[in-house]
Amino acid sequence: MKGIDLMALAALARRLFGTPSDRQVKRFQPKVAQINALEPQFEQLSDDELRAKTAEFREQLAAGRSINDLIVPAFATVREASKRVLGMRHFDVQLIGGMVLNERAIAEMRTGEGKTLVATLAVYLNALEGKGVHVVTVNDYLARRDAAWMGRIYSFLGMSTGIIVHGLTDAERKAAYEADITYGTNNEFGFDYLRDNMKYSRAQMVQRGHAYAIVDEVDSILIDEARTPLIISGPSEDRSELYVRIDGLMSIIEEGDFEVDEKHRAATFTDQGIEKLEERLATEGLLKSASLYDVENVALVHHLNSALRAHKLFRKDKDYIVRNDEVVIIDEFSGRMMPGRRYSEGLHQALEAKEHVKIQAENQTLASITFQNYFRLYKKLAGMTGTAATEAEEFGDIYGLEVVTIPTNLPIQRKDDEDAIFRTAEEKFDAIADLIKHCQERGQPVLVGTTSIEKSEMLAELLRKKNVGQMNVLNARHHEQEAYIVADAGLPGAITIATNMAGRGTDIQLGGNLEMRIERETEGLEGEAREAKIAEIKRTIAEAKEKALAAGGLMVIGTERHESRRIDNQLRGRSGRQGDPGHSAFFLSLQDDLMRIFPVDSMDSMLSKLGLQQGESITHPWVTKAIERAQGKVEARNFDIRKNILKYDDVMNDQRKVIFEQRLELMDAEDVGETVTEMRHGVVDAIVSRSIPPRSYPEQWDVELMATEAKSLLNLDIPAAEWAAEEGIDAEIVTQRLVEAADAKAAEKREKYSADIMRQVEKSIVLQSIDGLWREHLATLDHLSKVVGWRGIAQRDPLNEYKQEAFELFQNLLGTLRERVTQQLSHVELQIRPEPQPAPDLSGLQQTHIDPTTGENDAVGDDASIPTGPLKPIDPKLLVGVSRNAPCPCGSGKKFKHCHGAF
Repeated sequence: MKGIDLMALAALARRLFGTPSDRQVKRFQPKVAQINALEPQFEQLSDDELRAKTAEFREQLAAGRSINDLIVPAFATVREASKRVLGMRHFDVQLIGGMVLNERAIAEMRTGEGKTLVATLAVYLNALEGKGVHVVTVNDYLARRDAAWMGRIYSFLGMSTGIIVHGLTDAERKAAYEADITYGTNNEFGFDYLRDNMKYSRAQMVQRGHAYAIVDEVDSILIDEARTPLIISGPSEDRSELYVRIDGLMSIIEEGDFEVDEKHRAATFTDQGIEKLEERLATEGLLKSASLYDVENVALVHHLNSALRAHKLFRKDKDYIVRNDEVVIIDEFSGRMMPGRRYSEGLHQALEAKEHVKIQAENQTLASITFQNYFRLYKKLAGMTGTAATEAEEFGDIYGLEVVTIPTNLPIQRKDDEDAIFRTAEEKFDAIADLIKHCQERGQPVLVGTTSIEKSEMLAELLRKKNVGQMNVLNARHHEQEAYIVADAGLPGAITIATNMAGRGTDIQLGGNLEMRIERETEGLEGEAREAKIAEIKRTIAEAKEKALAAGGLMVIGTERHESRRIDNQLRGRSGRQGDPGHSAFFLSLQDDLMRIFPVDSMDSMLSKLGLQQGESITHPWVTKAIERAQGKVEARNFDIRKNILKYDDVMNDQRKVIFEQRLELMDAEDVGETVTEMRHGVVDAIVSRSIPPRSYPEQWDVELMATEAKSLLNLDIPAAEWAAEEGIDAEIVTQRLVEAADAKAAEKREKYSADIMRQVEKSIVLQSIDGLWREHLATLDHLSKVVGWRGIAQRDPLNEYKQEAFELFQNLLGTLRERVTQQLSHVELQIRPEPQPAPDLSGLQQTHIDPTTGENDAVGDDASIPTGPLKPIDPKLLVGVSRNAPCPCGSGKKFKHCHGAF
């Protein structure tokens, strides 16, 4: 009873005071009125006078006014430019959306409300500062389309537009980033950031900072794709033959030899399976010792686990397809192919062996970042989507973004049915097919959402058997025709079956999409012939729209519920755009993945009480609410997984910032000689501390180690035994002699090759050494994150353990860097070439963006040595942005470069 009272009170409060979004929208209304009041005045301006507003606004910013002071005149300028250039006038609710985007928030706007046009308001306003605005889209097609379409407004107002898509050269990328406004995909922006931090000079870098970004389909990019880090990797050794041999062993694996946990996407061998494998592996000479789990067989276990997952967890035409002799991943949210992306930890190679296609070499991680940490680089971030409210907590916790729901321009007339639930999938699909046939007969367009290619093609085959007419199947196999298929989905009687409708970018308009029809049907026509064709297309679309409206508008059918309510809402939201009538219905069965993997408590008994019979369906609010609760639990679990992954990645991110900032400082320095000298002296101190124990007598010194290390690290031949025999000798004198000898050797080399050349060599070796050690450090942290969880058994907090060990590893990295740079500079002999140092060749590297639940890339371990003395522990966040000559934040009283910033 209390629960009912609380719900009733909450509903009453919302009616009285409105939701937080209602209050935000109300706050923007006075500015909307001011923009509308300026419209008659701006309509009187000539094109040149309207264009001159851009320079006027920039002068006002230079004089001390803020961006927020210019909202009203800037929005009025963009609205007027849009009317003249595109023939599109921003609605009042679109003006509100633009203001939300300017306030570090997410504008939730329903499908068909014109989000692409809304973005132009905040983009133009923030581009006035001249720091560059990034508009992030989900694919190259939308980046090109939106840049060309909305770029006409920016060009009219005197601003430049750039596009970042796959396949551009560094020069083209740099030019695109130099533009006032840059459109591109989330992957390309992230990979450019990683590649920039692998370059050897500022001039080679393409990005110019992270001032302001608007993320389109923000829920897809910042939540769904944020589970997958961006990884740049390079090839390691080829193990193709081993993958094939391991794949052959899967034929002997039977029920009882393994266990599968679909909920956590895990598969493991049972003791019975292990015994069977050990026997076969020993026969084939692959087992290096008696037990599969001996340390010598670690790599073999890894390959066997990958093969098991490939066979028992990953399904062809659902998780991946085989195309052109390649295994291509299918995104579980968008249903699109992802060429270029590869699963790691040998999983992709195991899938290639399973499908008998060419096996490509495994990769080693060279650089990595999560989308959470990339997008948090922006000083100001905003987003827009049709579905964000269900994830408002995550947007607030992770990104500090508030979700504001923008009202629709016209009232929604779509009718949403309660879920219809059947006992079996066969009964469900029969009912769906009958409904589709009925809709087509009365001329109602139908959009059907499925969860996999397999199910979309199965439904299409069922419809053909029932003699249903022409239909379009939209899935990863037909990705190239995607925009045209979606554009025709609103024609009377059209049937469109789609694997997913998230972020499709093309609006479903009843009667057809005018812009797409004009683009397709007027190619090659000019003048009066083109105008006549456009008039004919408009007439045809108007007639078709009337027929579709008379039939009830777009019918949306969901063939099952997704784990996330957002995906379901995205599908449902395709119907009822701009006040059109529409209808939506979801059909479920007890055999659906959601119901099977995440069972709804007491669903069977609930259905029995409601009297569900064979071949019948139950439609009841109880059922719908129960399923929504199940989805809520799944979403909460996924949020916890993402939050936990982020906690671990934040540790690495703090170190990444320190390394990347140090690289920038070194690249910007004219001469890194002082840094190199500090490193050399640090190596001398380390040699002395390792070979001369504290408060020891000369006869206790390890003179052999001292001589060996002096030769190895400093390229010096020293009479260590003779020094130890001298009267009154001590560690301080030895240190001084080594420093003098090492400095003399460096000066000799500088004299031999010239100071200018040695400056270039020193900078190059320092940067290359940092990059090499950072790669090894990434691999070590990756391995550490996978095993540290076991420490929870010993009542120790895994995250704290990870933080502590990661910090120690980072200190080791700095110690190893000192030795590696000193050693290389001591031994290097140059062949003098007049050409400047070329940019590093990154063309052979592979970019991947994989789900962490499928594992990370194989890489070598860390061989860092222990530094000479322990540093005071400090939160790595405090090290970010510290100048090398500033006092160290740890409070030691030393300069940063002599303490935690020392190499």
